[in-house]
Amino acid sequence: MSKLALTLACWDYDRTRALTDGRVQVDGIDLTCLSLPVEETFFRMLRHQEFDVAEMSLSSYVMSLFRPERPFVAIPVFPSRVFRHSSIYVNAATGISEPGHLAGRRVGNPEYQMTANVWIRGILAEDYGVPVNSVTYCTGGEEEPGRPEKLPLNLPADIRVERIGPRQTLSAMLATGEIDALYTARTPSCFGHGDDRVRRLFPDFVPIERDYFRRTRIFPIMHTVVIRRAVYERSPWIAQSLHKAFSAAQQATYRDLRETAALKAMLPWLVSHIEETRREMGEDFWPYGYERNRDVLATFLRYSHEQGLAKRRLEPHELFAPETLESFTI
Repeated sequence: MSKLALTLACWDYDRTRALTDGRVQVDGIDLTCLSLPVEETFFRMLRHQEFDVAEMSLSSYVMSLFRPERPFVAIPVFPSRVFRHSSIYVNAATGISEPGHLAGRRVGNPEYQMTANVWIRGILAEDYGVPVNSVTYCTGGEEEPGRPEKLPLNLPADIRVERIGPRQTLSAMLATGEIDALYTARTPSCFGHGDDRVRRLFPDFVPIERDYFRRTRIFPIMHTVVIRRAVYERSPWIAQSLHKAFSAAQQATYRDLRETAALKAMLPWLVSHIEETRREMGEDFWPYGYERNRDVLATFLRYSHEQGLAKRRLEPHELFAPETLESFTI
């Protein structure tokens, strides 16, 4: 019996590699895997729906649910999660030395709706008293001019978003002081190249992010996995098949990280890092599935609504194919 042929676009992560290299098979599916940078995958899926299944920005996916056609449905798989205190950069000459100094400033965001920036703005507002509407957001390409918002915005009047010039980049503007700060998922080249005009707002970010997790139990979700709704509606069973396969591939990576005879990742103190992470966050420190992530998702959905992106405050269960919200028991 022939299998259903589907395409998957996803970056080359350790936690997906056993799926994309064929060590993990998907029940009933013949999967063609494309390894693409996340920005390319998101752009092509959101603009043209080129793939049957794709990694997707959580923020973009939430916004897509308010489009009349609701083009995608997600499964509770989260290939990207990152603590984002490390992702706030400032121009050293501005005198910004603490979060409260950001109020009233011009802050770069490659896209206002970017998931990393939703988390950053929410954390700054909730933990540091920096209201979302206290900043002017300057949007555009971080390293190349002309980056647009992938989805149209219709924001409240008190949230100020300005496009930078057609030849400007946020990284260069941060270095020269044309913007005061930058919230971004990718390390800007000005910082990466050691420009002493640019620094992190939180230089010693690991203890701060660890404390954040201890207080909130939140490990921020950046990306989920979506299926084109037309594909899902023709074959609803694929949601569970894909969820099982992504989970099996992740379990292979957990096993690799626990291996001590020969390190499978190029980190000299990998064993210590993994042991510390498990002490802090538990054995399943990168959880997939609905129940384990309900509170994290609820926080993100609240931020998305408060920041004018989601037109109403969604509930976590509304994000996913209903078949993936529960599992059988024996």
